[in-house]
Amino acid sequence: MRRSIDRTLTTHAGSLPRPADLREMWSRQTGRAKAEAALQALLRSAVGEIVLAQVKAGIDVLNDGEFGKPMRAASDRGAWGNYIFGRVSGFGPTPPEAVAPDTAAPGAPMRIVGVRWEQREFAEFYADTALGAPSTAASRPMCTGPIAYVGHEALRRDLANLRAAADAAGIEEVFVTSIAPGSLEMFCRAQNAHYPTAEAFLEAIAAAMREEYRAILEAGFVLQLDDPGLPDAWDMLDPRPSLEEYKRYALLRVEVLNYALAGIPEDRVRYHMCWGSWHGPHTTDIPLRDIVDVMLKVKAQAYSIEAGNVRHEHEYKIWRDVKLPAGKILIPGVVSHATNVVEHPELVADRILAFANAVGRENVIAGTDCGLGGRVHPQIAWSKLRALSEGAALASKKLWNA
Repeated sequence: MRRSIDRTLTTHAGSLPRPADLREMWSRQTGRAKAEAALQALLRSAVGEIVLAQVKAGIDVLNDGEFGKPMRAASDRGAWGNYIFGRVSGFGPTPPEAVAPDTAAPGAPMRIVGVRWEQREFAEFYADTALGAPSTAASRPMCTGPIAYVGHEALRRDLANLRAAADAAGIEEVFVTSIAPGSLEMFCRAQNAHYPTAEAFLEAIAAAMREEYRAILEAGFVLQLDDPGLPDAWDMLDPRPSLEEYKRYALLRVEVLNYALAGIPEDRVRYHMCWGSWHGPHTTDIPLRDIVDVMLKVKAQAYSIEAGNVRHEHEYKIWRDVKLPAGKILIPGVVSHATNVVEHPELVADRILAFANAVGRENVIAGTDCGLGGRVHPQIAWSKLRALSEGAALASKKLWNA
C-alpha cells in the first residue's frame, strides 16, 4: 500500500456521482440479452471516464466510483451495501408477519430496529423535513436459506473494467470496495429465519464474502472494507446498550471480519467506517474514542474515518492519547459528504496537519468522510475533490517543503 513519503497522498471513500444514463439504464434493466449488453458497454466506458476524472481532480489512490453497484436515482445513500443482495444467495423479501416492532419487549435481547434513537430524539425534525432519515419501511431483506456467494460474474465484470481503465491511465494503486459482514447484517432489519444464532449467521456471511475479498486481491487491487455498521449500529439497537455491551457486540463482528480476512496480507487492506450518510443531527453518534480500540483490532493497514463532519472533526485529538500501531495508516476525511459547503483548501490543509502532527506525516493519507456519490450534487462532489487535492498540496508544502 502506498504511503505519503514525500507529500500527502489523496484518496476518497468510494462512491462517486454516476452519469445520468448509467443510472437510467440500471433502473430499467430487464435482464434481456440486448439490454444487458448495452449496460455492460456503458459500464466499461463510464469506468474509463471516471478513472480519468479522478486523475484530473488530483486523486492519487482511486477506484471505479463503485459504478458496478446499481444506483438508480441521483440521491441514493444505500448503493454501497444494497449491491450485495444481488451477489449472495439466502436472502428474500421480509413478509409482513416477520416485521418486529421498533420497541423491544422488556428483557428482550438487543436487535437492530428501523427507528434510530436519533429519530426518536428529533421526531419533529424528521417529521417536518425530507432530509433523509433512515428508512423505517419493512423493505430490508431477511435470511431465508443458506448463504453463498453467487456474484462471481458481476465481480469479474467490475474488476475487468477497472483493470482496463487503470492500466490505460497508468495508475499505480487502485482500490475496490466491499461490504463487511457486520454492515451486511445491519441491512437485514427483520429476524433471521435460517441460522440458529447470530454467530452462525455472521460466520456464514463471512465465508461468502471471503470469496469477494480474495478475488479483489487476486486481481491486484487494494481491498477496502466498508463497515459503517461498526459505529452506526450503536444508534439502531433496542434495548439501548451500555457501552460495554456495545463493545462486546462490535468485537464479535470484528472477529468475524478478521475470520473472513484470514490469509489476506494486512498491507493490502484498508478499512472504512463512518456514522452514516443521512443529513441529520448525529447527536447520538457513538464517539470515536469509545470504539477506537475495537476499530484497531481489524486486520487492516489503513483506517478511513470521518474527520470533516463537524460532529466528529474534533476527534483528531484522540490520537494524542491513542498510539497508532506501527506500520498503520490513517485516512481521515478532510472534506465531508454531510454538507454542500465546499471546504476551503486552507481548512483542508489544517485538518491534514492536525493528523500529521498527531501520528506522523507519513502515516496520513487525505480522504473523504464518506462516498460523495448520491450524497451531494455532482458539481459539489467534484469541487470537494479538487479542494481535497489542493489542500493536500498546501499541507505538503508545510510538511515536506514540497
